Amino acid sequence: MNKLDGQHNPPVNAIEYDRVSKTYPNGSRSAVSDLSLTVERGKFVVLLGPSGCGKTTLLKMTNRLIEPNSGTIRVDGIDIMSVPAPELRRRIGYVIQQTGLFPHMRVEDNIAVVPKLLGWDKRRTSARIDELLHLVGLPPDAYRRRYPAQLSGGEQQRVGLARALAVNPDTMLMDEPFGALDAITRSKLQLELRRIHQELGQTIVFVTHDIDEAVRLADDIVIMRGGRIVQAGDPLEIVTDPVDEFVSDLVGASDALRRLSLIEARTIATPVHAGELPPLEMRPETIDVRAALGVMLGRGLERIALTGEDGDVTGILELDAVRTVARTHPIEATV
Repeated sequence: MNKLDGQHNPPVNAIEYDRVSKTYPNGSRSAVSDLSLTVERGKFVVLLGPSGCGKTTLLKMTNRLIEPNSGTIRVDGIDIMSVPAPELRRRIGYVIQQTGLFPHMRVEDNIAVVPKLLGWDKRRTSARIDELLHLVGLPPDAYRRRYPAQLSGGEQQRVGLARALAVNPDTMLMDEPFGALDAITRSKLQLELRRIHQELGQTIVFVTHDIDEAVRLADDIVIMRGGRIVQAGDPLEIVTDPVDEFVSDLVGASDALRRLSLIEARTIATPVHAGELPPLEMRPETIDVRAALGVMLGRGLERIALTGEDGDVTGILELDAVRTVARTHPIEATV
């Protein structure tokens, strides 16, 4: 049994960075400098910052694609330097912008790479391929035998995600996986990734320079600049209470629509019983205020009904309530 598999009571923190630094040969400054950060198990953490801030270097040090010069990185409480790098990488899912699919291998063989390395039998591997293709929205009968060149960019990213999930890793590293896609495909895959994360509960560390993507996906956002952490917190905190002008400019703290995307519609809705309602457009109560506003403006509505998981109406969102919260501090609206 290897070090990463044998823990019956895994630690609360999935990843710990303890005073980690990295300077590249002939580098004029550190890419990552004395950085400490803990990533809680099951969290979706986004590393956000401009090009050259150190976010990709930090990600790649986590699975030893790049070696740190100093400091300690622990995954599931184990120092990554005490584990052979290939073994470490087989147990950490890794997704990049270019997908990294092997062009000469069919979809099913791309997904099966790590299971085969770990000695899975053919029946188990085949069942897992079908399960993962269903999970990422690609019917196995239609996609198993295709080559990467026969797929769209979005389909290739879905296969890349399936491959990263093949052995059900506890930790996933994702480096701008949707950066090369068009806006519509990117938005669809963001929603799909969020759904998969909610279903499977893996720890995800995700690199992006796109604040809208970070806000849409993250449980916590870590802002980086010059190899250091400038601010870390949940999206609402980051957008509404930036620590300095750099963070404010980066996240567009003055953008009212972005702030509205961080508020769930149910927090400003009027509670109501279904029997009291005339026929109304209905949306899930978990919809954010920005999306709800889009529905109302697009359909010319003054209000919409919100529904719970059981489909029963839980409240009414009024356009006037949206106008009010857009003029006030968003934290006040969620109290």
